[in-house]
Formats: sequence, structure tokens, C-alpha cells
Amino acid sequence: MRERTLHPREAHLAIAAARLQQGLPDFKERYDKRAGIAGTIAQTVCALDMRRSRYIGLAKTHLQHVLTATAINLIRVGAWLEEIPFAKTRCSPFAALRAA
Repeated sequence: MRERTLHPREAHLAIAAARLQQGLPDFKERYDKRAGIAGTIAQTVCALDMRRSRYIGLAKTHLQHVLTATAINLIRVGAWLEEIPFAKTRCSPFAALRAA
């Protein structure tokens, strides 16, 4: 059974405007930057357990962030030197059908 959601007029107009913005080239450039940043954050969470700060206080937390950034850079340099390829981006079944 399919469902249809009806939003209030203001919300509908806001959603429609956002969808129009997504079609613009400027949006793609900004989204690419955001996707890169999200990938870096995901790597720090998975590889270095950075969901929470280990320390109390701004100075110690800042030091942890600097050391974590250095560690991520060293991991990436090591992967580059060993010529380990980037992981393939997942393709949804629908996108695979569309591409075929």
C-alpha cells in the first residue's frame, strides 16, 4: 500500500524551492565539499573512535583534535604510498538499472 503525505502550503513551497536549488551547478559544488567532509568525519569515527572527546577542557580537546587530524593524514599517506585504492562508492539497485 502506498501512502501520500500532504504538507502545509508553506512547507510544500519550501520543499519545492529546495528541490529546484538541488538542480543548480552551484549546489553540486557545495554538496561535493560537504560529502568530502562527511567522509573524513566517518573515517575518524570508524578508525579512531572519535564519537566523543576523551578529555575535559577546551585545550585538551583541541590537542586531541589536532592529533587525530595528524593521525588521519598519516593513515592516508600510508595508503597512498602503498597504492591502496579508494573504496568504490555504493550504487543503489535503481541507479544500476538506470545506468544499464
